Amino acid sequence: MLACRIHAKDDLRIEQADIPSAGPGEVLLRLGAGGICGSDLHYYFEGRNGSFVVREPLIPGHEASAVVAAVGSGVTRVKPGDKVAVSPSHACGRCDYCREGREQLCSNMKFLGSASLFPHVQGMFREYFVMGERQCYPVHGDISLGELAFAQRAGFEGDRLVVHGNNKADVELRAAAEAGALVALDSLDEIDRAVAAGVRRTMIRVTPGIEADTHEAVKTAHHGSKFGLPPEDALEALRRVPETEGLHVHVGSQLLHLGAALMTVDWLASFAARARAELGWTPHIVDLGGGLGVRHVPEEPDFAVDEFVRGLVGELERAWHLQGLPEPRLILEPGRSLVARAGVTLYSVGTVKRSTATTTYVSVDGGMSDNPRPALYGARYTALLANRADEEPAAWYSVAGKHCESGDVLIERVELPEPRHGDLLAVPVTGAYTLAMSSSYNAVPRPAAVLVRGGDAQLIRRRETIDDLLALEA
Repeated sequence: MLACRIHAKDDLRIEQADIPSAGPGEVLLRLGAGGICGSDLHYYFEGRNGSFVVREPLIPGHEASAVVAAVGSGVTRVKPGDKVAVSPSHACGRCDYCREGREQLCSNMKFLGSASLFPHVQGMFREYFVMGERQCYPVHGDISLGELAFAQRAGFEGDRLVVHGNNKADVELRAAAEAGALVALDSLDEIDRAVAAGVRRTMIRVTPGIEADTHEAVKTAHHGSKFGLPPEDALEALRRVPETEGLHVHVGSQLLHLGAALMTVDWLASFAARARAELGWTPHIVDLGGGLGVRHVPEEPDFAVDEFVRGLVGELERAWHLQGLPEPRLILEPGRSLVARAGVTLYSVGTVKRSTATTTYVSVDGGMSDNPRPALYGARYTALLANRADEEPAAWYSVAGKHCESGDVLIERVELPEPRHGDLLAVPVTGAYTLAMSSSYNAVPRPAAVLVRGGDAQLIRRRETIDDLLALEA
């Protein structure tokens, strides 16, 4: 075991020590060798005795992250080789770490070693240490979690990332901090956790109490929304983190006109003016969220991206000028409006069955497992038979999925040529909130994704298999 021991103020030596072992319910962790933590050098230059690890954490800036070297009996959460984030428990209130406000590095860690000055954090400054299984959280992927990891793998740098969520886990906050992302604080209790995680760039998500003209399930700025902070709490958040960079608001999704979005801009300008008057704070960044809808069926309006953006920018300039506020940097989250039209879902037609005098079901080999939007909030789609696209429609049909739900109906009514078993049914405008919301309900594997351009096709996500589903079962 590699360690550094301080023998005197000017006598620091790298030495070898015995490697500890993991007992029942314990995990032996190994820190990466590479650098010396600055806080530990503080103890050296202050002339204190003890030992500290020579290391470079797997997650820079987070001093308790490691690789599992071995596990004791009864441990199931992690296995040797896993990367983990370490979550120490409560603080003792007595040691130097607590007095320095760094309670996250204190007690309930079972460190093994011989740091003479701090016996209750013994061996903390060593290459290996032991902790309880419940304090170790797997870090999936290379450096991050979920959507953040996907964005990073796609090549997005931290200064282009905004991390949202009404219930961000500590490990997600740490990953956002490591990425250098801008974090939208969504609650008062998230503030301290974000600071502890090392988050440096934040904005406050505020809820204006505006009802968007969209489905109830995708309204996000009304009174009682689970997202964001009511105005008084948002002001309190600004008092606690006056260095925060800006304000965020998102009124809802699938917006097909500008009304609610423009009202929100006006409200936000008034709120920013109030924050300046009461706190002397003005936003450097304003994130107006997204929500721009797309036309799924011919009878819906076609709301162009440039029309939406011009309306928002113009209203922001007018409202900010009216309040005498300095011009902010504007962030928009176009999301669905960029990718929805790019996606088409292809289904194979199975059973065609007349149910009543007015309803004939065309059943396909997918359904609510690959597109839950119709079942969740009545989303509407159209369709065509891709292999017979030049044929004239014969009648009106209902398109049903194959799942054990009467609500698994993708399209209530669509005009088609007479469908036959084996036809290919194409459903356009499915590039957003379909595969990303998919499930394996009824053990139906998820479909493949194919990128098509200029007559060339490239598989970008393979088809899921039954073996894939079984691999997750113990």
